[in-house]
Amino acid sequence: MAWQLAQLHHIGLTVTDIEASIQFFSEVLGMEVVGRRPHVQTDYVAKQTGYDDVALNVASFRISADCEQTLEVVQYMNHTGEAVAPSTNQPGSAHFCIVVDDLLASYADLKAKGVRFKSDPVTITAGPNKDGLVVYFYDPDGHTFELFQPRSD
Repeated sequence: MAWQLAQLHHIGLTVTDIEASIQFFSEVLGMEVVGRRPHVQTDYVAKQTGYDDVALNVASFRISADCEQTLEVVQYMNHTGEAVAPSTNQPGSAHFCIVVDDLLASYADLKAKGVRFKSDPVTITAGPNKDGLVVYFYDPDGHTFELFQPRSD
């Protein structure tokens, strides 16, 4: 090929209430806000999204200082659509996995903060991550996130 992929730059999520998402990702999960654009309304964004005169409210987060990839949350201030059901078994849905150093402690902390989980933590019993721990949780819009603790060797 005459081109190649270089790296993952960011993951973007559309949200219904940017302030609730900022509070969740920064205060509840502890991510660092690295960018804030409360009113994006440019010709290129209208062309990119396919919505004339679209106005967006955008915030970007980084998990840690040494993580290059960011999470971007976007609220459409006009041209808003209906919410989708982001169930993990539906084609077109996604989940986002975050590695933690202590899944049981993070689960207890987030549960105490009112975060909704799909289950209690689960021990992985097969495959390359055998003996690790995983659990799914939801952001305020129902996007699925996974906490993953690799096995300790």
